[in-house]
Amino acid sequence: VQLQASGGGLVQTGGSLRLSCTASGFALANAAIGWFRQAPGKEREGVSCVSASDGATYYAESVEGRFTISRDNAKNTVYLRMNSLRSEDAAVYYCGVRRLFGVPTMYCPMNGISRETPQSDFDSWGQGTQVTVSS
Repeated sequence: VQLQASGGGLVQTGGSLRLSCTASGFALANAAIGWFRQAPGKEREGVSCVSASDGATYYAESVEGRFTISRDNAKNTVYLRMNSLRSEDAAVYYCGVRRLFGVPTMYCPMNGISRETPQSDFDSWGQGTQVTVSS
């Protein structure tokens, strides 16, 4: 399984983008999906997660109120809508499958998602998508 993130680009401060996460040969509806990001020289950090059990959503404090995660199971796609973008949001964004003991799980981490959420809680990362924010 490998996920593919797309939809990144160059946007001005305060602008918006919608990222998409798709998969081949895997139904995203069967797993919690997380978005992470990695800026140059920094660790990959958690941004958001959407569960597959009840659609519950979780956000890192830095993006709460600006980003919205959603899923369209019919299109086998998970989205990340990003509004009011800031320079500190610039990064490569990745989506991943939440796993427990190596098995996809429908649940996001018990403590939600934060910058400190281990990326090892997710996998099946594909190539990310670059988000650049200009002032």
